[in-house]
Formats: sequence, C-alpha cells, structure tokens
Amino acid sequence: MFDAVKVKEQCVNWIKNFFEENGKGCNAVIGISGGKDSSVAAALCVEALGKDRVIGVLMPKGKQFDIDMAYLLCEHLGIKQIEINIEETYNALMNEISSKIDISEQTKINVSPRIRMTTLYAVSQSFNGRVVNTCNLSEDWVGYSTRYGDAAGDFSPMCNLTVTEVKEIGRVLGLPDVLVDKVPIDGLCGKTDEENLGFTYAELDKYIRTGEIEDLNKKELIDKKHKANLFKLQLMPCFKPEI
Repeated sequence: MFDAVKVKEQCVNWIKNFFEENGKGCNAVIGISGGKDSSVAAALCVEALGKDRVIGVLMPKGKQFDIDMAYLLCEHLGIKQIEINIEETYNALMNEISSKIDISEQTKINVSPRIRMTTLYAVSQSFNGRVVNTCNLSEDWVGYSTRYGDAAGDFSPMCNLTVTEVKEIGRVLGLPDVLVDKVPIDGLCGKTDEENLGFTYAELDKYIRTGEIEDLNKKELIDKKHKANLFKLQLMPCFKPEI
C-alpha cells in the first residue's frame, strides 16, 4: 500500500535536510536524460530547493535521438540547463586505450557513464553544487548501473524506491506522462532496460516488495544478478592493520 503523496513529502524534506547539513545554499546538479529517474529526481529537488538551485546537465554522445525529452523536462521545471557533448572525449580516450590494449565490449559501454559522471562533478564544483544520484531500488537490486558512473553521486533520493514507486511519485509531482511513462533505455547500447535485464520492472518490483514471482527462471536470474552485484552497494573493502 504505497502512499506516493506521503513518501514524496518525506523525500522532499529529506533533501532539504541533506542540504542544510551538507551544503547550505549549494545547488543540486543532475544529469538529465529525459527518462523517469532523472525527471523525478530533478522535480523532487526543485520542490525542495526551488528551481534556481537545480542545474540540469544534458550529456549526449554525438546525436541523442530523444534529447528533446531532456529539454522538455528542463523547460517544464524551469531549471537552468547545460548541454555538454561527450563524444569527442569518449573517442579520444578509447583511441588512446585501444592503442595499448584490446578493449572489451563491456568496457566500451561503461566508459560513457563514467565520463558523464566526471562531467557532472566538473559542473558541480564550478557551480557550488552537490551531484544527484538518480538510481532507484529496482536497478540497484540487480546491479543495473555503472560503478563510479551513474551509480555515483553525493546524495540519492530514490535508492529505496522501486521503478513502480518512482513513477507514482512522478505523477504526484505533476510531471508530463511522456516523461514518467517513457520506455527506459540505457542510452548506450540501443536496448531497453528490460531487454537487457531479461525481465520486466513490474515483475522485479513485485518480487522485491512481496517475494512473489510466477516465472521461476526469472526468479533465478534476478537472484543471480542480485548476489553478483551486491558489491556495488557496499563501501570499498578496506584493510585494517592490527596495531
């Protein structure tokens, strides 16, 4: 029985408190893709801090076919937006690395979100900001994020909310349906999230909250991904000498 109105208010207050304690007067800097996660996170920050303290950073790699959705969100919220194309940086880095080693396909995919996070922190430091992490519980549960890429940030307002819950909050916030219901894609390999994962977010969210799932093969896949990616949710292991 998820109360989207109640949780939205709690989250807005949490963001306010975070900035009071960790950067009073600072700005929220957020990567804007035009999908539900960045849309809802940005809207939550606007409600908590005001539109003048939220900065959206658009980071296409070359041409982004749905970048109009990112601009739609910024215009809807009335926030400042900065577009920084990462294509030349990506190509330069990959050319240099590939001249020394053979690059794996997964590396090619993960370099982009790490460059984007570097870009976000460069903008954030230049605007007295704090970087917003836009991951949700569903993605984190199965490790569908890039460590030190989109999984990074200074504060995470939605890490304990499933995709289903994030979408409900998006509607409470009055976001356009085209943003809330946009088919989630990673923007990197051309596939939807659900094609990459092998199950739907509806199936995953129900399993996370209730433990119920009809397809046992999908249960096995979810459990395998969850176990394999738990390290992404933990602090870096640190050696402690016995002194």
